[in-house]
Amino acid sequence: MRRDDASALDAVDPLRASRDRFVIDDPELIYLDGNSLGRLPRTAMDAIGATVSSEWGAGLVRSWHEWIDLPTRIGDQIAPLVGAKAGEVLVCDQTSVNLYKLATAALVATGRRDIVTDDANFPSDRYILEQVASAAGGQCRVAATHPIRGVQSDDIVAHLDASVGVVSLSHVAYKSGALADMKAISSVADAAGAFTLWDLSHSAGAVPVDLNGSMATLAVGCTYKHLNGGPGAPAFLYVRSDLHDRMRSPIPGWFGHQDLFGFEPEYRPAGGVRRFAAGTPPIVSLRGVEHGVAITTDAGLHAIRAKSIALTDLLIERFDARLGDLGWSLATPRNPEERGSHVAIRHPDAYRVTQALIDRGVVPDFRSPDTIRLGVAALYTTYTEVYDAVEHIADIVQSEAHKEYPETRGAVT
Repeated sequence: MRRDDASALDAVDPLRASRDRFVIDDPELIYLDGNSLGRLPRTAMDAIGATVSSEWGAGLVRSWHEWIDLPTRIGDQIAPLVGAKAGEVLVCDQTSVNLYKLATAALVATGRRDIVTDDANFPSDRYILEQVASAAGGQCRVAATHPIRGVQSDDIVAHLDASVGVVSLSHVAYKSGALADMKAISSVADAAGAFTLWDLSHSAGAVPVDLNGSMATLAVGCTYKHLNGGPGAPAFLYVRSDLHDRMRSPIPGWFGHQDLFGFEPEYRPAGGVRRFAAGTPPIVSLRGVEHGVAITTDAGLHAIRAKSIALTDLLIERFDARLGDLGWSLATPRNPEERGSHVAIRHPDAYRVTQALIDRGVVPDFRSPDTIRLGVAALYTTYTEVYDAVEHIADIVQSEAHKEYPETRGAVT
């Protein structure tokens, strides 16, 4: 493909208008890190400002009448994006906290002590799962997987027995971008009497998710990546409705109490998914989530997924044309049905190349020890940006411009 062909695709892009709904102060910046932090929705600026000045500034504590239901209200807005029903999704806490709550509650509900995960799961998830299993007197079993294709149902079956209460995996692998077969894996876990606990952090808002249709039991996910909720925005959790009364959160916070303002000495869990709430929700951040989710809903996941596939196809096509002979290797599945919305490429000097790219106005992210992730966000990434990004990578390596940068990693990569 030529650059003119990429420009022609941008001109007829069905999601072209969605880009205008985001703050883009520098139109020359090529931003390929929306899988770490999404762009700022324009309407979120006004909404957050009004929350601060009018609701907090003028309304003060009286505004809780408006705020009190935000975690469930926004949860119901996220639900269709992840294949859940109203009343099954709650926006609260952070992904790590939600993972801890649901993994712990699931082991109690199943009466088992072991957890199965895989070697490509996000390290933070593994830390938590290991701690939860250990606290229950069990162990976290780690399935070995293919570094590019990611976890398969056969990888999990080999670790299932009557001691396993939870199978916890990422739907889209954080490094390779491999997309797991949620239905197949949930099916084998269910047949073994285990709950599945999916991390949707790299799939919510980027790929169609069907929690209900895939026999998934539980899920967590963040809102600041493809849902564009803002830095540190609260996460969400999903609990299948038939399990609400069977499970109990290990953090019995006041927002999960049946009578929030009853201040009773004994804890009584609320009905429904709200029983998994803990402390006071971050109201200002919730307003950002609300508007990020709205843009995704308006665009439609099928349109988002179609463009995401086209953009990642273009990345791989340009990789083959420009980078394959320059010491790079592709670390993402070539089959679009097996990948999420980022493409991972590997090079021994990937960290220095990342620094050179950022100085040229191209923002990807680096993952140790040798991987650059090129994340496309269909709502605002253009075909021309993808084309130009690969050209910059090729030019940096060919000119050895990256060798001017230090090898020592900074605090943020």
